Amino acid sequence: MSFIEIDLGDFVEDFGLPGLAIGAGAVLLAPILGLPLAKAGKPLAKAAIKTSIITYEKSKNVLAEAREALEALVAESKAELAEAETQRVVTVEAADSS
Repeated sequence: MSFIEIDLGDFVEDFGLPGLAIGAGAVLLAPILGLPLAKAGKPLAKAAIKTSIITYEKSKNVLAEAREALEALVAESKAELAEAETQRVVTVEAADSS
């Protein structure tokens, strides 16, 4: 049993004769227009791939810088927490000894 059920009667009723004419025209023109469109599409595809590579490289650098900044913030926060803990321990020891 398939998940997609296509009722051709509804398909023809929805799109009618214009839909069939467009489909037949596309089938007939595909061999004629296919090669020129494929030749035009190759440079477009290469340009899209090049743009994707450049975007990836730039985003990789930006994310690396963001990671470094976040690591620095975490290190500073840990240092401040350690200092606060040290001060708390010294304060508790001073209060206990008096």
